[in-house]
Amino acid sequence: MERFFNTAGPQKPDINYTIDPLSRFDLDEIMALIRQQRYFVLHAPRQTGKTSCMLALRDYLNEQGEYVAVYANVEGGQGARGNVKSTVATVCGAITEETSLILGTNQPQDIRKTVREDDPNEMLTTFIKRLCVSIGKPLVLILDEIDALVGDGLVSVLRQIRAGYANRPRSFPISIILCGIRDVRDYRIVLSNQDIITGGSAFNIKAKSLRLGNFTTEEIRELYQQHTRETGQQWDERCFPMVWEATEGQPWLVNALANEVTYEMRGNRDRSVTITPDMLYQAQEQIIYRRDTHIDILIDKLKEARVKRVIEPILSNSDEAVEGLIPSDDIQYVADMGLIKRERGQNIRISNGIYREIIPRELTWSTQETLPQQPQWYQNADGSINMEKLMLDFQQFFRQNADSWIGKFDYAEAGPQLLMQAFLQRIVNGGGYIDREYGLGRKRTDLLIRKPLGEGYGAPVQRIVVEMKIKRGPIDVIIRKGLEQTWEYMDTVGSVDEGHLVIFDRDGRLSWEERIWHRPAEYQGHPIMVWGM
Repeated sequence: MERFFNTAGPQKPDINYTIDPLSRFDLDEIMALIRQQRYFVLHAPRQTGKTSCMLALRDYLNEQGEYVAVYANVEGGQGARGNVKSTVATVCGAITEETSLILGTNQPQDIRKTVREDDPNEMLTTFIKRLCVSIGKPLVLILDEIDALVGDGLVSVLRQIRAGYANRPRSFPISIILCGIRDVRDYRIVLSNQDIITGGSAFNIKAKSLRLGNFTTEEIRELYQQHTRETGQQWDERCFPMVWEATEGQPWLVNALANEVTYEMRGNRDRSVTITPDMLYQAQEQIIYRRDTHIDILIDKLKEARVKRVIEPILSNSDEAVEGLIPSDDIQYVADMGLIKRERGQNIRISNGIYREIIPRELTWSTQETLPQQPQWYQNADGSINMEKLMLDFQQFFRQNADSWIGKFDYAEAGPQLLMQAFLQRIVNGGGYIDREYGLGRKRTDLLIRKPLGEGYGAPVQRIVVEMKIKRGPIDVIIRKGLEQTWEYMDTVGSVDEGHLVIFDRDGRLSWEERIWHRPAEYQGHPIMVWGM
């Protein structure tokens, strides 16, 4: 039976193309931590393979025979909110069921019954103690989705684990692994009395925090080549750098692109068809437009105030953000979600090409739907985009509507850039693509519009570079630097038909007559049209 690329739930190697979960972390390090009787954290963004890795670790440990390893997902306790009794009961229940399955006995249920009437703030400690004594081997306990718990319930669970720590390994787990999106130190727990404590203060026995990373370029290639080996379907070599740019190894995105292009695109179920980069671009568009669960979760997070405080300066290229005025715990929170990357010596940036595409498109979704412009108004006879006509119309639209439309955006600081991207997206929808480059410290947003001028892979493509900048400082300096940056991006892209530099002036003291203008310029012999708004 042909396997498939998995986009829902833990990996099953018999039916899913799979990178060995045990190869995705340092198994020797984890085994050393267990032998040293350490309690530690493994965290990573959603849908990066944490559950698959922990299930594989559980099975590996049980096969070795030295320990009994139990994996329990405690996310069900989230529904209890801050109710300690209900939260603790849910956690005990999850451990009970999973331990019974591993041991093949009802003894864990019998032990569970003996603590039902205990004080909820002692119940978990007592239950785990009795369970460990009954097993006869050191217990390794893996608690997944621990950070789904909230408030007093989460604090009670953490403190009860800490309370039994000194009794390991005979009457408490030799090792406990806490799994979640965030490191325990980054938990900000609001108690019922509105006090706020950190996870570190409630669980100060953590020895180490491990983070599960994304796929490497080699792992992406191996995953995709499993499909080739089993079906004979080939990948154009140019697909692999394109997949890396789009996903940077985010496991769900890697699998989703492959599933879309090899299965959901029905014509490609013919395994004699070679997968091309153009097909992957189409697959990416379909995933974004369909708003699969992973994308929907990402979109929902953009509404959170903590996320907005980080993402808005990235979109608007705010100088203030570069100077470090974004709260560090907000940055860590958004990084733990997988939305941004923090790399040594570099400014924070959006994690991958697909997220860079999703964020501005989603923030302007309703705007795109209500813009009056129709794409065909800006097409030449050969189907190419008439950028001069488009930009002149956008200038007039911006002049008449900027204040009211930008005020509708949740991310108002990035309003001019978002409004123009909404306008352009409406024009290319269904017949082209926009690639976006933006980030803190860049002081600009680079757009590459690609408009295919024929059917099929290899057809000619119109390429237009648009660079957007906010006017900060003397206009002649902005233009000089902007022309250089626009040319650099044109040179990087290659085979560009047109270049446009757009400068937004947010000085409300100026009249629109002073702010709206355009004139031709050039850099290194390349013509670039400059637009003021």
